[in-house]
Amino acid sequence: MPDVLSAPLVVEFPFTRSLGPVQSAFLTGLRERTVLGVRTGDGKVLVPPVEYDPVTAEELRELTEVATTGTVTTWAWNPAPRRDQPLAAPFAWVLVKLDGADTALLHALDAPGPEAVNTGMRVRIRWAPQRTGAITDIACFEPYEGEVTAESTPHSGEFADPVTGIVTPARLDYTYAPGRAQSAYLNALTEQRTVGERCPSCRKVYVPPRGACPTCGVATAEQVEVGPRGTVTTYCIVNIKAKNAMNDAIEVPYVYAHIALDGADLALHGRIGGIPYDQVRMGLRVEPVWTEGGRHPDHYRPTGEPDADYDAYKELL
Repeated sequence: MPDVLSAPLVVEFPFTRSLGPVQSAFLTGLRERTVLGVRTGDGKVLVPPVEYDPVTAEELRELTEVATTGTVTTWAWNPAPRRDQPLAAPFAWVLVKLDGADTALLHALDAPGPEAVNTGMRVRIRWAPQRTGAITDIACFEPYEGEVTAESTPHSGEFADPVTGIVTPARLDYTYAPGRAQSAYLNALTEQRTVGERCPSCRKVYVPPRGACPTCGVATAEQVEVGPRGTVTTYCIVNIKAKNAMNDAIEVPYVYAHIALDGADLALHGRIGGIPYDQVRMGLRVEPVWTEGGRHPDHYRPTGEPDADYDAYKELL
């Protein structure tokens, strides 16, 4: 039995959003060591604040300041902090109802161990030394011996130089293990070959293979080598440079295309090179270009053949 392939994969992108008046005031307040909530029509104070009442959908704008101390309502111990979590040492995730608030805020509690944490314990905010207008301006919570002393007070929400937008990185780390069909596909790529699998029912050849026909729902096993040449079925022009090492050397604009390899019944995607971006077209005949040691084609370039007739690839659009 061949070795099972596996590889660590990361999906990561920056999520950029603009802030309305409520979220802008909340995050700017954190920068200024002020915690703001919003008051609902029935008098409840929501922290973190939201722009619309979760019960009535009424627009909310009445900001109110709450204390930086509060009470733990529930918690869970985190014995092995992960990348980019608030604390590097083991800590507790806690829901804290700040004094003057009616809802709880999720954050980290710095505690020596789970035996030091309990529901109902009093805590206070530990502010980050450098604050920029983000939830990370709260470095964590820490134990506090004081009693409930503060009530919420109205606040205008006005600050100098308010935060109007944030960039939040989203990241997913996981280990990918391809099945039999994709393992064969990946192993063939190391030999600069492309293989798919043919459905025993409809006879379509799928590249990359999936181990089953998505149309007929039956298992596939018959391997078929396709390409290496193919036809551009459709494409897009990329004008924004991606922020990753793989694309650092690729200058924009460039073209990413769906390419139907000869003998395949499913188009795969690849970058088109060796031709000005504004000369790429549907029906263009292309071939792969491999780099030394590469495990997949670096890009596809024109073969010089006449363009394929539209009827030859229209079913693959």
